[in-house]
Amino acid sequence: MWKDFRDFAMRGNVVDLAVGIIIGAAFGKIVTSLVNDVLMPPLGVVLGRVDFSNLFINLSPKHYESLTEAKAAGAATINYGLFINNILDFVIVAFAVYLLVRQVNRFMPKKVEAPAKPTKECTYCKSPIAVEATRCPHCTSNLPA
Repeated sequence: MWKDFRDFAMRGNVVDLAVGIIIGAAFGKIVTSLVNDVLMPPLGVVLGRVDFSNLFINLSPKHYESLTEAKAAGAATINYGLFINNILDFVIVAFAVYLLVRQVNRFMPKKVEAPAKPTKECTYCKSPIAVEATRCPHCTSNLPA
């Protein structure tokens, strides 16, 4: 059983998948930092000094100045600013993956389709059959030579 498991785990596609997940997680952290630390502060300034990570709707009767304060008090909130950050994260990751796949596909060999085998029509059932056929595989009729 252990040998089968080792063979499964060391198969190329399983190892490739594991490496892809690890690199993807690290890339996700980079993109999150890009959004939160680089893109959102200037966007917040352009939109009137808005801090997106601190945008929330308070569902409790008491007023809170910040999301951190509301969370510390255990208040129910709708954190739409964090949601906006996550949408931007997703869009950037999706665009980066799109660009990567597009570049990889440029270097992949083009599939050349084999030319179609010449066919003829069965004189009895009118189905397409190979030129060399002496009997129709569809109606099993013997074909004239």
